[in-house]
Amino acid sequence: MQQSTVGAVYSNFLGQAPDWYKKSILAFLVINPLLFMADPYLAGWALVAEFIFTLAMALKCYPLQPGGLLLIEALFIGMTSPEHMKHEIVVNIEVVLLLVFMVAGIYFMKDMLLFMFTKLLLKLKNKIALSMSFVAASAFLSAFLDALTVVAVIIAVGMGFYSIYHKVASGKDFHSDHDHTSDDHVDHPKRQDLEDFRAFLRNLMMHAAIGTALGGVMTMVGEPQNLIIADKAGWNFVEFFLRMSPVTIPVFFAGIATTFFLEKFKVFSYGAQLPKVVRDILTAYSEKQEATRTKQDSAKLWIQGFIGVWLVIGLAGHFAAVGLIGLSIIVLATSMNGIIDEHSIGKAFEEALPFTALLCVFFGIVAVIIDQGLFTPVIDWVLTFEGRSQLVMFYLANGALSMVSDNVFVGSVYITEVTAALKHGHITRDEFDMLAVAINTGTNLPSVATPNGQAAFLFLLTSAIAPLLRLSYGTMVYMALPYTVVLTLVGLAVTYFGLGDLTNWLYDMHLIEHHSATIGVEPAAH
Repeated sequence: MQQSTVGAVYSNFLGQAPDWYKKSILAFLVINPLLFMADPYLAGWALVAEFIFTLAMALKCYPLQPGGLLLIEALFIGMTSPEHMKHEIVVNIEVVLLLVFMVAGIYFMKDMLLFMFTKLLLKLKNKIALSMSFVAASAFLSAFLDALTVVAVIIAVGMGFYSIYHKVASGKDFHSDHDHTSDDHVDHPKRQDLEDFRAFLRNLMMHAAIGTALGGVMTMVGEPQNLIIADKAGWNFVEFFLRMSPVTIPVFFAGIATTFFLEKFKVFSYGAQLPKVVRDILTAYSEKQEATRTKQDSAKLWIQGFIGVWLVIGLAGHFAAVGLIGLSIIVLATSMNGIIDEHSIGKAFEEALPFTALLCVFFGIVAVIIDQGLFTPVIDWVLTFEGRSQLVMFYLANGALSMVSDNVFVGSVYITEVTAALKHGHITRDEFDMLAVAINTGTNLPSVATPNGQAAFLFLLTSAIAPLLRLSYGTMVYMALPYTVVLTLVGLAVTYFGLGDLTNWLYDMHLIEHHSATIGVEPAAH
């Protein structure tokens, strides 16, 4: 029977996505305008829930298409304006530039990264030690670089490991062209090894992602909202680190201890071991690379190593916006390694640009949240508390809202509200400084609960490696759960019991000084 035109259009709509998924998106598109006419506030929350649903179903359909359709409709019916969406993108231009250029820059350094991490993987045979070193290394790098950059590095490494084994398991040699998204050529006896290897890589990816949160909360460059908070408070790099340390140092050690516990007792899908056959293949690959490495290949590795040093110095020293340093890496790595044709350069951008487009859609959703005042009741309620209970409520409210939306947005909104409260004389400058710590730790720690809470997690979920490792939204939430509970509770306990006393000790030791009441000024003289 010949298909009707309507049937053909419906078949094309969202392509291979399941039928129930297509119908759900169409239902959202029909319901939202009716809901908006009845109750704009409720319609705003419905849109946020629907967008989270598209993220949760990322393995069924990339969220850009359904999320984009929902946003386009929201713009047409007046839930927000294109101008406001553009404003949100402009405010976050550093994150956009980072994705466009830095992720592409990392692509041109992957030979050196794969070389280093292969050595680490093969040397450290103890999975617990390997996992803890992944968390610690990610945390250290995120403190000085940026969580998204670190996740891009880890994804590049994971893809390298996966493609090497998948080629061999499919009966090809190391240097053959190969489609590693298809398991058709993997023999059934090798399927179990492949599944075990996927589980092993899922473990490392999640440990590394958690590490970026543990390190990212410590310094003003770790996450985008940290920069905003430091700017409003007038703190420099050292003062930011010291003011956060009463919370961030205990939380870091709690995170490392959680990694040990999860790997030791093999709970929450952790504890997967690297299959011996995979280790043998990676060892053989490493030895073959060593044996066939020419002077030119060695020179490329050294150059990429030097570029890596420039990356760390450039970011830690704030010589330019992160994205511009990424652009410098693209230029240096391609010119020094002889990559000069457009097609080879274009491959580097394939990973990041779909996510950049998705992030811009996300900023449109943030514009809806602001215009419809979705978070206003929570903010007003939290500001009614005083003293230590206010610190705790700020921490929890920031954490809860960051899980639902995005920690950059939540941190920005709350620090703006607290700045206004200080200007109007509702709080003292010392109270403001304490609340800024609660906001920063609240947005960075509990937000590991969901992939939409942190941009780095969302990037991992929507990256090319996620479907290969069967890393779905639900899997990420489940595997992050023990970390969410531990980091949130330890952060909460330290905020309530220790933050005030430890901050006073820092004042007494003159490691930090009291600021005057005005925002963004130098510390008051004693």
